[in-house]
Amino acid sequence: MYRQIKDLPFEQQAEKITRDLVRIRSVNGTHGEVDIAARLEAIIRSFPFFKNHPDLVWTQRLKGDKLGRKNVFALLESGVPTDKTVIYHGHTDTVGTSDFGGIESFALDPDYLQTFFKNYDKDADTKADAVSGDWLFGRGALDMKSGDAVHLSNLLYYSDHRGELSGNLLVMFNPVEENDHKGVIEAVEELIRLRRERHLTYLLAINGDFVSPLYKGDPHRYVYTGSAGKLLGCFYIRGREAHVGETFSGIDPTWIAGRINTALNNNMDAAEKIPGEVILPPSCLYQRDSKPFYNVQTAGAAYLYFNYFLYERSPEDVLRQLESAAQAACQDLEVFLKKQYTKFSGNCGLKADPPDWSTLVMTYEAFAEEARTTGVDVEEVTEKTVQIHPSEDFRRISYRIIEALEAAAKDYRPKVIVFFAPPYCPHNYLRAEIDAERRCDDLLDRMLVKTGKKTGELFAKKRFFPYLADSSYLAMNETEEETNEIIENFPGWGRMYSIPTDRIRRLNIPVVDMGVYGKKAHTWMERVYKPYSFGVLPRLIRGMTEGVLSGTSGT
Repeated sequence: MYRQIKDLPFEQQAEKITRDLVRIRSVNGTHGEVDIAARLEAIIRSFPFFKNHPDLVWTQRLKGDKLGRKNVFALLESGVPTDKTVIYHGHTDTVGTSDFGGIESFALDPDYLQTFFKNYDKDADTKADAVSGDWLFGRGALDMKSGDAVHLSNLLYYSDHRGELSGNLLVMFNPVEENDHKGVIEAVEELIRLRRERHLTYLLAINGDFVSPLYKGDPHRYVYTGSAGKLLGCFYIRGREAHVGETFSGIDPTWIAGRINTALNNNMDAAEKIPGEVILPPSCLYQRDSKPFYNVQTAGAAYLYFNYFLYERSPEDVLRQLESAAQAACQDLEVFLKKQYTKFSGNCGLKADPPDWSTLVMTYEAFAEEARTTGVDVEEVTEKTVQIHPSEDFRRISYRIIEALEAAAKDYRPKVIVFFAPPYCPHNYLRAEIDAERRCDDLLDRMLVKTGKKTGELFAKKRFFPYLADSSYLAMNETEEETNEIIENFPGWGRMYSIPTDRIRRLNIPVVDMGVYGKKAHTWMERVYKPYSFGVLPRLIRGMTEGVLSGTSGT
């Protein structure tokens, strides 16, 4: 690759690398994630500096990964011994390509897609972008192979101009970002090892993940000084089955699930209140009942979970909101059924007392503790459940654990159990009260003003990257007490899923997202804007890198 890009103008180098990476189908959960790691390693090893220092390029295979996926690392050491280090990082996987429909076979062909969209009359904005020639199309072009290419082009630049760096540059590329972030989670241990063995001080981590306009006609280029966190807020709803001919004798868990969904799903009243930030409400990712086939019995249980972004609030706040929504739904059900039963009994002349429609609400922690008091070995039941279903989806296993504990405790009371399930992304942002983080923030302000005056870009800085990102696992603002609230209400934590919270706190690397700019990520119209992404952004990142490394050492 070095021979193909060494004589190109700088603005064309990142585009050339992007096209090379887009051609590799690296869909999450496929062998393509192995292929893209091999290609990235080969590109880096083609640079003259790394040909002369092959030991400074290496990979880390993910533990127990059946595909053999790897993290890729490269360390460009300063010409003068120093501990000061900046990290560039990006993810290598993409979402699938089925959304391309009839042209799926061309999903990795930017030239074909540009020609196609030049003649596409069903979306004027996409057509105009294709006609302009300023946009590069293709799966992964925006999210985020162009960001990886920018990091590689800057790595190449600095490997040829080491005198411009007053510190070290560590570049890492991670798989498995699009679902469970397994790549960067395992990279945490490698970063700690490097810090210990090579005596590195990590001053800043720069993610190149994409940014997009936030509304039609939005002129801003966004830069984010932190990452939103994520919890999966879950409900297990145990009802009381009934024949449809005796429907009022039961408690329908789907009714409760529907009420909870209405209360939380896309409801800004359930979102955090932080002026000026892109704050999103809970969104429903799963809603099912337990019936495997048709019959005339109402459902015995229902399953429901929501994506919850964390910005400033604690996990305990989320848990309390889940409980409150469940309690309100159960109370509404009781009032509703009493009213309907009155109408029903009056119509048919029944004079019997109405059934009991009360429904308990409890956290998983309280449910597990109650099961222990009846003699249930919660840990043993959990272990057996995980072993029986070794390859099942993490979320489904969480529900299976609760159902196994119910069976062991012989507890089939109508109830709603609120809990958390994978993945868990910590949240972080640059804090004014931390000197090293405040200096990074101040430097970024200066760099955005300087670059804006030079290029005419209209920059806007916000704290929370609005999409989920690997940056969440390089620092965390949650306290130990707050993460304990998650762990105690997380079925199977440490068996089927966990993250190294203590190690992440030990790393505590300030993070920013300085991403490529584009539109329609995760859709077949995905595209990256070349003039900014390949021209302005790489230089902006270099300015930030040099400013951080030439400043006072961080913590």
